[in-house]
Amino acid sequence: MIEQLTVFIQNEKGRLSGLCRTLADANINMHDLFIADTSDFGVVRVFCDTPQAAAKVLDEAGFRASVTKVLAVRVPNEPGGLAHLLETIESMGANIEYGYCFSRGEATAIDVLKVVDDAVEGKLSEAGFDVVSAEEVYKLD
Repeated sequence: MIEQLTVFIQNEKGRLSGLCRTLADANINMHDLFIADTSDFGVVRVFCDTPQAAAKVLDEAGFRASVTKVLAVRVPNEPGGLAHLLETIESMGANIEYGYCFSRGEATAIDVLKVVDDAVEGKLSEAGFDVVSAEEVYKLD
């Protein structure tokens, strides 16, 4: 599992830039940023260096930040890559709370999933899936 910074922000002018400025001023590098929003608030998910320190800095600046363990799996960037991963997790009986994908190259994509069962990571590795380690994404705290 890797650590994802999760921040709840009000959906108002300047909140996202304030979040980014707070991390920048603390010399914390963001690698990936994903936003889900409603009319009132947003959920910002970030892969950044030192996620534990980032959460602390953001909390001190008045943001609601936490660190969430998520599963990241590298899959072929082709039709069916994600479907195969999801079907495998389903066959293990695990529940997926949410997910998103991004690509770091043409050949593969990284699928990030919030999975309830911590044992899924080891089972996917045993099944031949390329589970992404924290060191591949950010500096460890």
